[in-house]
Amino acid sequence: MGGDSTTAGPARRAAVLGKPISHSRSPQLHLAAYRALGLDWTYDRIECTAEQLPGLVDGLGPEWVGLSVTMPGKEAALAYATERAERAVLVGSANTLVRVVDGWRADCTDVDGVTGALRGGGVTELAEAVVLGAGGTARPALLALSELGAKQVTVIARDAGRARSALDLAECLGMTATVLGFDPDAVGAACARAGAVVSTVPADAAAAVADAVATAPVVLDAIYNPWPTPLAVAVARAGHTVVSGLEMLLNQAYGQVEQFTGRPAPRAEMAAAIEPREI
Repeated sequence: MGGDSTTAGPARRAAVLGKPISHSRSPQLHLAAYRALGLDWTYDRIECTAEQLPGLVDGLGPEWVGLSVTMPGKEAALAYATERAERAVLVGSANTLVRVVDGWRADCTDVDGVTGALRGGGVTELAEAVVLGAGGTARPALLALSELGAKQVTVIARDAGRARSALDLAECLGMTATVLGFDPDAVGAACARAGAVVSTVPADAAAAVADAVATAPVVLDAIYNPWPTPLAVAVARAGHTVVSGLEMLLNQAYGQVEQFTGRPAPRAEMAAAIEPREI
């Protein structure tokens, strides 16, 4: 599936694509993994828009084994791939491209990122959950929440029309879904009932309902830079559990490393490569 997992032969290369990309912590995680596995591989940041992605990947030589893809290229990565994991098709985006014999295989390890981060925050199973936002990260979050057992979900979005794709996915997953606007009272009531909240919106957008969202026992904030966010501060002030987006990044990177190298991810070494996110 991935590249040759030995150090023999030509040097292997991987990278993260996105724009902006300078803030990405993925190189720390991947390079720590490659060192622990004894692989003399490189991993770079490459600024790349969705429109640029096909041409850029077309130009990569055989030494390239895998690509991490962040915004705004995840839908473009799914469309570009010659093979697609079922879950990537389901959520409509791919954060992972892996070199295969006849092209590139797309996957969405963002789902693993959310499930792993929530489990790390003490969530083992859910009945009801909330997703703040209806953009590209909301759909992997919905699949992850479904895998954790959630049967009811509330999607909080300023524009109900933008939530259509999230609602369609929730229905496909057998979840009962409702949409709320950014009304603090309604948001607070929904979050207080929920076992967990996943916030997928920028820090300033979440700040508008931070105190309401903080009524939930566990909140995963997909943002990790800058940290802490106003939402994270509000959750901590309420005495509840806040999980940084850095934990989501770490958990999605495990699957990428395994697909790129064909070997188990050295999780301890990868986790040690990023400092704890304290508030």
